[in-house]
Amino acid sequence: MGTWDIGPFDNDTAADFSYRVDEAPAEKRAEVLREAFREVTATGDDYLDSDVAVEAIASAALVAAQCPGGDPVTTAYGPKEPLPDLPVELRPLAVAALDRVLVAPSELLELWEESDGDEWKAGIRTLRAVLAGS
Repeated sequence: MGTWDIGPFDNDTAADFSYRVDEAPAEKRAEVLREAFREVTATGDDYLDSDVAVEAIASAALVAAQCPGGDPVTTAYGPKEPLPDLPVELRPLAVAALDRVLVAPSELLELWEESDGDEWKAGIRTLRAVLAGS
């Protein structure tokens, strides 16, 4: 995975995921995000692959952008097409996915703990707080 910063779209996998979101019909984009959350939470206590985790984080950032206090996704690596109003019920799914990303065994967590892990985790927790409404 090529990564250049700690943001949700600052890596090749998230940029590719953005393209997949753009390619989905507008009425199916929420389902693309929902599936990214499901893939992460379905791992339970099993090993979580970094690519799956990255897609869930990107999805969470897109959902959080529509929450009060959420930051818009303005990066060139995010989706180019506007997202429809996303269902509010995606928020707790995003929170659960972010919680899972931060618990071992998680490849992405392991990778970040080798470098800027504290700053990256702080960013994930901030994103989670927006989604949780706290």
